[in-house]
Amino acid sequence: MGRYIVLSDSSEKRSVEESARNFGAHWARLGDKNVVWTVSKEWDTFANKAIEAGMSLDQAEGRKLEGQFYLVIQTGRAFQDEHPEVRIIVEKGRYLVADLLPEELSRFSKRENDWWTIRPLEMDSVIMDIIKPEVRAAVSRVQANVDVVSQSTYSSYLTSLVNFLTRHSLSSQFTSAAKWAADQLQSFGYQVKLYPINIGDGNSYNIVADRPGSESGSCKLVLVTAHLDSINIKGGVDAPAPGADDNASGAAGVLEIARVLAERPAKNDLRLILFGGEEEGLHGSKQYVSGLSKNERIRISAVINMDMIATLNTASKAVLLEGDPVSRTLMEELAGAAATYTSLIVQTSESSFGSDHVPFISELIPAVLTIEGTDSSNLNVHTANDTLDHINYGLALDIIRMNLAVTSKLLA
Repeated sequence: MGRYIVLSDSSEKRSVEESARNFGAHWARLGDKNVVWTVSKEWDTFANKAIEAGMSLDQAEGRKLEGQFYLVIQTGRAFQDEHPEVRIIVEKGRYLVADLLPEELSRFSKRENDWWTIRPLEMDSVIMDIIKPEVRAAVSRVQANVDVVSQSTYSSYLTSLVNFLTRHSLSSQFTSAAKWAADQLQSFGYQVKLYPINIGDGNSYNIVADRPGSESGSCKLVLVTAHLDSINIKGGVDAPAPGADDNASGAAGVLEIARVLAERPAKNDLRLILFGGEEEGLHGSKQYVSGLSKNERIRISAVINMDMIATLNTASKAVLLEGDPVSRTLMEELAGAAATYTSLIVQTSESSFGSDHVPFISELIPAVLTIEGTDSSNLNVHTANDTLDHINYGLALDIIRMNLAVTSKLLA
């Protein structure tokens, strides 16, 4: 068996990686946490070198690796609540490193469900990073849009959505919420349709709102999305599920961006989507993507998805940008906008899971999830306790400003 060590090291990233290679070890970085493992006999030498380099050791001695390392990605604390017996080596927001024996791994009837997934931990990899993007010169047109973002209007949308007893995708309350949201978008001047979707034997809706750009011919299409539905996992369809953070916060963010951009001239097309069926397995986004024509897929230049943007789980306001290699350019734009127009701390990851950006990424469409940092610390999601009193408006509005800034730039 090998041995491993966990280092807290936000300033010496290169030292960790170079030291690991020099001693035949492998590494994976999750923000300011680095797990290093090896079967090398020179383990003690490596551990001593790490200490000499001034690295902080969370686990000071080289502990035995009982099985193999796996990456777990979870929504909230779904995996940890379901499997508290699993040995977790590193916990960093929605990303976990678990030490599993083969017989333990085989216990999981499904390696992936709606709320967590297990994957082999990639050696010498960055699972999640904390970056310091460069502040860019603000664009006056973009700044003007950002300045119009309003807490009062955002709060009014958020409150209206939470006032529905539940927005479970299969409930009559969801249908009422969908029609209410469609009415708001229509009042801003968008072309709005409700599209039926299937969830098992039941039905729900996607709300799609369009505003054509001024460019003639086949112009680019920018999507801003969120899921409208909420869920109370233990209570069932009719149980109270206010879903203030998950995901009235993101849906209200789409409405606020819609309001700000409603009368702003743009060359490219804007499409706003509120998905149904997300909590039951991304049904709305999967069916939307599968129904896209080849021409529509080619036209989509970016998908900016908001899911849980309004609970402060860290000392400072933080946003996680989660995408895939196909999303790198969009992630860079969002990070730059965060640095330029907000005070957000930016985390990034290319390990995508569990929200409506994933079906787009699966078809190689650039999509990024924008979500509050360390969302696994939010213990209220999927319960009756996900209420307005846990909302942090400063965080939500900064994430909206970041997304609005990039949307404005792409529409220009």
